[in-house]
Amino acid sequence: MTGRLSKFLAEVCLALLAGLGLVASPGAAQTTVRVASAGIASDIGFFLALKKGYFRDEGLSVELTQMANAPQMIGPLGMGQLDVGAGTVAASLYNAVAQNIAIRAVADKGSMRKGYGFTGLLVRKDLIDSGRYKTYADLKGMKLAVGTFGSANASAMNEALKKGGLKWSDASVVALVFPQHIVAYQNKAIDASMTNEPTATTAVQNGLAVRVAGNDEIYPSQQTAVVLYSENFARQKPQVAHKFMRAYVRAVRDYNDALKDGHIAGPKAEEVIATLTEHTFIKDAAIHRSITPAAIDPDGRMNLDGLRNDLAFFKEQKLLQDPNITVERIIDTSFVEQAVKELGPYKPRN
Repeated sequence: MTGRLSKFLAEVCLALLAGLGLVASPGAAQTTVRVASAGIASDIGFFLALKKGYFRDEGLSVELTQMANAPQMIGPLGMGQLDVGAGTVAASLYNAVAQNIAIRAVADKGSMRKGYGFTGLLVRKDLIDSGRYKTYADLKGMKLAVGTFGSANASAMNEALKKGGLKWSDASVVALVFPQHIVAYQNKAIDASMTNEPTATTAVQNGLAVRVAGNDEIYPSQQTAVVLYSENFARQKPQVAHKFMRAYVRAVRDYNDALKDGHIAGPKAEEVIATLTEHTFIKDAAIHRSITPAAIDPDGRMNLDGLRNDLAFFKEQKLLQDPNITVERIIDTSFVEQAVKELGPYKPRN
């Protein structure tokens, strides 16, 4: 009788949850959501939600397509060929929205938190050893590398310069994809860089550079990456978009439970590392354990102050087609707010 009662109560609970839209009804048809990923670690929310069945719980069938970067996703998102994408909030995103390409940033996918500076200011080791570099002010006259111009990464370098009382024009800045930072240090072609993981840790471990500060110290309010929704997806399928966000927030909370002391070292670490090894271009689990991981807000909230600061930098650099565009023009926080309202506030499990 006890077993039957437990089964009955479980079935009642599932029926109630399904009625509230918190789980898919048994046998319900799966709705397809087309998602683009760059195959990087900060896409962990997508990967975990897929692996742990959170999308399935919502009645969603997610088709994950790998694309090199956010700019490649903009066109397909704007035309409704993709439903969801992800990437940095760069000048190119503002310019796309200014051209009426219908895309919105809807949730955090990578941001700064103390101890989790996924990006770091590196300085060539011989310049540290010789005393040429001691403080941010010593960046003056140096040749600096960023990932791309018009990006959050470039804005972070600008913040480092500002900490030394310097302007962008006080240094010579070049754009190199992050793996090329290694070669540039080896050839002494650059003096310092704003470098993402895992390249930053590789450069330090190989004795080429010293990490003088994490971006969590330099620019603690920066919003480095976001989840992007196609406007067609958000407006024509709002209930599906809400379900996707609910699954995503659940996964991001699992990710946060895996973080400890600046590494993926919490109770759920091995599950997260296995997922990252499966889905990202880093196939060595030891690298995932050694690098500084990205922070992602467990409630998916974006840092609007950081977005506004990056936008001001893009305007100073004259990179925007519409100099009057605002952060509010590219964001929609309603989906993540509704998900958190339904799921309740995040409660760490570690």
